[in-house]
Amino acid sequence: MGAAACVAAHVSLRFADGRCKMPFASALTRIGGALAEKGNWKMDTGQKGSMTRRGFLGFGSKALLSTGVFAGISAAQTTREQHRQAPSLNPNSSSPAGKIALEEHFALPGTKYEIPPTPQFQVQMHDIRDRRLADMDRGQVDMCILSHVGPGIQGIFLTSEAISTARRWNDYLAEHVAHNSKRLKGFAALPMQDPQAASAELSRCVQELGFCGALVNGFTQIGQADSAVFYDLPQYRPFWATVQQLDVPFYLHPRPPLATGQRDYEGYAWLAGSPWGFAVETANHALRLMASGLFDEMPKLKVILGHMGEGLPFAIWRADNRIARLRLKIKAKRPLSQYLRQNFYITTSGVFRTPALDDVMGEVGADRILYSVDYPYEDMVAATDWFDSAPISATDRLKIARGNAAQLFRF
Repeated sequence: MGAAACVAAHVSLRFADGRCKMPFASALTRIGGALAEKGNWKMDTGQKGSMTRRGFLGFGSKALLSTGVFAGISAAQTTREQHRQAPSLNPNSSSPAGKIALEEHFALPGTKYEIPPTPQFQVQMHDIRDRRLADMDRGQVDMCILSHVGPGIQGIFLTSEAISTARRWNDYLAEHVAHNSKRLKGFAALPMQDPQAASAELSRCVQELGFCGALVNGFTQIGQADSAVFYDLPQYRPFWATVQQLDVPFYLHPRPPLATGQRDYEGYAWLAGSPWGFAVETANHALRLMASGLFDEMPKLKVILGHMGEGLPFAIWRADNRIARLRLKIKAKRPLSQYLRQNFYITTSGVFRTPALDDVMGEVGADRILYSVDYPYEDMVAATDWFDSAPISATDRLKIARGNAAQLFRF
């Protein structure tokens, strides 16, 4: 039996359905012995001579890589014009070091924050060079895709101001990432107050500035504070057509609900933000996109959700079940869960919790999950310490750490 066939046969003990089919230690020993016998790799064994989990993850992924299992990942071609340079990744590494992270924020000096930041936080948010790169190194992150902190452009009421500010912010980001284009990339900020202007700015950012797509901070306010416009509405269909034509992802990032919609949080205003309200607001917006029939009209659209899917992987089955049981007539032609699996990617940003990762993997699969941190709101080292020790397969760890992002963004 060749090395590749040997790996395929023995990995099935562990990963056919994401669960062990035998005690983990026994599975590791059997896989490790087979790999060592067929591939002449040295095993890291425990005191009793059985292969350790660390040893398996270390040399087992080397064996998989050398047999060509990850050839599709390591051979991913850079096709997004000359503006994009390949990250300095080593596709033959057996370690999840060299991660790609894509919900990582910055702000221009003078940015107004909803919660007054500490001086250290401001330094982290404003620095796009030395401090950020040092934190990336500590977190074993090889590349970050940066986006402006929310609510950003979506919180500017005047449309003309939103258009000019988006262009200025995007030019600022492009200028700064150009100093280290192998490690830093950009997501466009978009003036969704005007769908035509948003389409034009996205096209400019992708085609001229080499950006990787867009990150939009939830619904948009237009004209007044008490307004919320969502992107399932008909006037946004031409914008979505542009997104699909450019073939870039759209990151739907959270923001708190409007002040007039926070009655449920009365007396607990802190709940409206990242502890809870962010996820509710973003999940509702994503469900609106699914239910509107958008992905039936434009099936190649790719939307990214952060924070392990904002609760949707756990709740999507019930949504489908109640729609079916109640025989509700909605515009979507398929169950909502199909759109979640086929049109959405989900990042680990800000949720460093293995049961949550298990749930997302079970619902959408490891191929749709992307590593992220949510820097500087979260710590680079805390994120990588959790992820590198999570009990998932070496194959899935490499996919989530960088392989899926390399394919999605054509690095």
